[in-house]
Amino acid sequence: MTDTSTKRSRLDRIRAYWDHCLHDQEMSQAPVGSLQWFTDLSAYRFEKLDYLPKVVDFHAFAGRDVLEVGCGIGLDLARFARGGARATGIDLSPHAVALARAHLSQQGLSAHVLEMNGEAMSFPTARFDVVYAHGVVQYTDDPARLIGEIHRVLRPGGRAILMLYHKDSWLMAMSRLTKVGLEHTEAPVFRTFSRRQARALLQAFAAVRIVPERFPVATKLHAGWKAFLYNRVFVPGFNALPKGLTRGWGWHLMIWVVK
Repeated sequence: MTDTSTKRSRLDRIRAYWDHCLHDQEMSQAPVGSLQWFTDLSAYRFEKLDYLPKVVDFHAFAGRDVLEVGCGIGLDLARFARGGARATGIDLSPHAVALARAHLSQQGLSAHVLEMNGEAMSFPTARFDVVYAHGVVQYTDDPARLIGEIHRVLRPGGRAILMLYHKDSWLMAMSRLTKVGLEHTEAPVFRTFSRRQARALLQAFAAVRIVPERFPVATKLHAGWKAFLYNRVFVPGFNALPKGLTRGWGWHLMIWVVK
């Protein structure tokens, strides 16, 4: 098998996986694609990622050309559109693209949503003011190529907002200690990054700022005794520790870069 056909095979497996395993879809019992389904998944997302609206002002990009790479079902994309951005979203999964379009339509919002591989975007160079990719780089076949494309489509002085999974985090440590697997580790590609590795990946950018985020919060993901131990024991215990000890252990590396 040639390198090209091998890469195409991996791409097909990644597409098939995410077409079937929409992120957090199990957190709603409503029919997929219904208004209640989107409402449930949005509520769960921003409960679990309570830090996200605090560090990303989705309303700060009115009149700017914003691209979301790996937009999924459009929950974050809708926030950019609601804030007045000229929003575009791309995703490898045709199922996700269809659902993102439905979500935006239900909300009365305008955005372009396209099925596209982030490693080989069809956009012209210097097309966007802002590129947002939250939880995408770790699942792509070639992270360096994806970052290169993000750099290419950004205008000079443009910004990208990224999130990578943190190798040296509380969640990785807990997973190793308890032997409990993380979500989507069975995906065709799953990576974690140290802060040093993240900086190496982003060396083409003029400025890079990395802040660990995503610390333990109570979740509906667990049930029974696991829910009790996690939500009532571990979460308050961890959050009672001095912030100086835990600040660098966030599961998400939130990254702001400037071209």
